Amino acid sequence: MSDFDDMTTAPPIVGTPSTEERQWGLFAHLSALIGLVIPLGNVIGPLIIWQVKKDTMPFASEQAKEALNFNITVAIAAIVCFVLFLVLIGMMLLPLVGLFWLIFTILAAVKANEGVQYRYPFTLRLVN
Repeated sequence: MSDFDDMTTAPPIVGTPSTEERQWGLFAHLSALIGLVIPLGNVIGPLIIWQVKKDTMPFASEQAKEALNFNITVAIAAIVCFVLFLVLIGMMLLPLVGLFWLIFTILAAVKANEGVQYRYPFTLRLVN
């Protein structure tokens, strides 16, 4: 199966994630909202959760990696938008990137809390 067959959900992890794993998956996605207060917090939050839970909770680890990859992609897009401010198109694109980021972060958090292994669309998979 290629990455383009199903862009929103990955193959399920063996077994059903526990309530605690689902909760940590939720935290992995919502930790990106720290980026609203701390510069690059949207990358640091999921990175910390991934590092802490990668050996003990497979579901939470996968969700944290997914959140980390998405937030790195969004950070790159935001930098491109800032560069494009020079030609004025960045002023229109940056709010769209921010809205896209917020909507998909909340959607992913809800799915993780339901025990669904969510995959963000349009994401560079840099961390494996």
